[in-house]
Amino acid sequence: QVQLVESGGGLVQAGASLRLSCAASGRTFSSYAMGWFRQAPGKEREFVAAISYTGVSTNYADSVKGRFTISRDNAKNTVYLQMNSLKPEDTAVYYCARSLRIDATPYGMDSWGKGTLVTVSS
Repeated sequence: QVQLVESGGGLVQAGASLRLSCAASGRTFSSYAMGWFRQAPGKEREFVAAISYTGVSTNYADSVKGRFTISRDNAKNTVYLQMNSLKPEDTAVYYCARSLRIDATPYGMDSWGKGTLVTVSS
């Protein structure tokens, strides 16, 4: 099973940017789609973004479209989430996940990281 380790979270002011990284173990990283999810305090985990196994296709939640960008570097076994124009409502623990599918979809996630906390102050 793949191991996923997120990094890059922190405390920022509204309007700032952060880039999250997720490093994956194993040799099959480039064979699967990847995704980012988040869970705010007292709320259910929600989909943020996904990227196909090649990186050509992406998919975003409406709440982050135009502000967040997901990308991947298959040579480095790493997926990124560039977050711009952050808002207080983006405050959450952000999780990286691997999908058993190859397309950019919120579904089919079988492995999860432990998460990284992003706090956006107003």
